[in-house]
Amino acid sequence: MKLIGPFKQIVTLNNLPLRGKISDEQLEIIENGGILINSENKIEEIGNYEVIANKTKQSLSNSPTLHFSNSVVLPAFIDCHTHICFGGNRANDFAMRNAGKTYLEIAEKGGGIWSSVQHTRNASEEELLETLLQRINQLISLGITTIEIKSGYGLNLESELKMLRVIKKAQEKTNATIVPTCLSAHLKPKDFEGTSSAYLQYILDEILPKVKEEKLAKRVDIFIEKSAFQPEESRKFLEKAKEKGFEITVHADQFTAGSSRIAVEVNAVSADHLEATIDEDIEYLANSETVAVALPGASLGLGEPFTPARKILDKNGILAIASDWNPGSAPMGNLIAQASILATFQKLTTAEVLAGITFRAAKALNLTDRGILKKGMKADFVVYETDNFQNILYNQGSLVASEVYIDGKLTKINN
Repeated sequence: MKLIGPFKQIVTLNNLPLRGKISDEQLEIIENGGILINSENKIEEIGNYEVIANKTKQSLSNSPTLHFSNSVVLPAFIDCHTHICFGGNRANDFAMRNAGKTYLEIAEKGGGIWSSVQHTRNASEEELLETLLQRINQLISLGITTIEIKSGYGLNLESELKMLRVIKKAQEKTNATIVPTCLSAHLKPKDFEGTSSAYLQYILDEILPKVKEEKLAKRVDIFIEKSAFQPEESRKFLEKAKEKGFEITVHADQFTAGSSRIAVEVNAVSADHLEATIDEDIEYLANSETVAVALPGASLGLGEPFTPARKILDKNGILAIASDWNPGSAPMGNLIAQASILATFQKLTTAEVLAGITFRAAKALNLTDRGILKKGMKADFVVYETDNFQNILYNQGSLVASEVYIDGKLTKINN
């Protein structure tokens, strides 16, 4: 047994609804609290530090307790949508976009997703792994201990497998939980001879069997958009991917509406982006089990509207928030800053934001053992040196986590 505390405040996020609105008054906040970790690295008990210490004095006699008298602790955060395995850099895209260049003009000058595809294809596994681990460590330093990572910059059998193998190797070298997703259906590559539907069939026939054989991912994603894949061919692809045993998620409604409805109809675990979702589709999505994932980093990077998070919550939907960290449209990667900014523009309560980057984000990854501090849950939590948990979002990402625990063990972070 190991007792960690006392903390000024423990924000457990326990007993909160999975869907819909949450007021800050619903938050369970334990003052002068402690977290007892058992031999299986799970949470054994949470409550008043002195009470737990006195009750477990004998079992703690050989295990020193840890003290954080002027700190707050929350469940570790979950980033349920990232593209952080990539080669190259697209700073020039950002500069051109801000200078008024269109997507087509940027692509004609060698930018866009195809630029990342070429850089990723040309990078070695060693190079990709080194930069991926750097980004994972950066996320851990923010208190994020569960990270979804997509392929999608390979777009052929060899390079997609290379990306997914690198992601698998990264899991072997970090204590964070990595959730890989196959996004071979990011867009039709320029060097594929055939229609977009033919390319989707190529993914089903050639790439996904290998992904399954090597156990590289259990999830499949697709970008449904005018510039990528059309609604009906995407629906067929998702249904066939499900038949092969994959969970599915969708890049939906980023620039045009309609694909979030497809996500619901094929029982996707999540529909991500949603910046262009119309009111009737918000209600349709909110009445389903599909998690709506807001990606404020893409809105910031592209200068586009934010996901209508307030409307989704008011309609009783399940809202998660993720960073969309990628080299093109969302290069920031700071989930806490992005979620804080989204809260300002969408008028989200602190409780709704914290839920969106913890247990509701876990739902988007089909994980049930994290995102809440209570008995039996994974002992992943983040500590801040402050006497008020509200300072975390108030400082919009500039208040740095002081310590991060994974499975009840302190993880080294580089601030």
